[in-house]
Amino acid sequence: MQPAGPTLKKIFAETLRREAGDDAPLLAWPVACGAKVAAKATAISYADGVLTVEVLDATWQHQLQELHHQYLAALKPVTSQPVNAIKFVVKGRPERLSR
Repeated sequence: MQPAGPTLKKIFAETLRREAGDDAPLLAWPVACGAKVAAKATAISYADGVLTVEVLDATWQHQLQELHHQYLAALKPVTSQPVNAIKFVVKGRPERLSR
């Protein structure tokens, strides 16, 4: 008997690509990063190819930034919207404006 995980992920990805529209990257984030990371890093917005993910602290921000290429690769097959970058922001910390 084969594990159900890969089949369920495939069904979810097909449904997400077909039905989720602009919210697809937000909904796909927990699938791409896994349940343990998703519990500490929440996708909060998506615009212009950038997925913004809110993390608990600067340590999480740094660690996840180091893995961003893996997350981009994991998002590609499960979302119809292009995710070209992931921005990790610390929860409760106002973003600094770029000059």
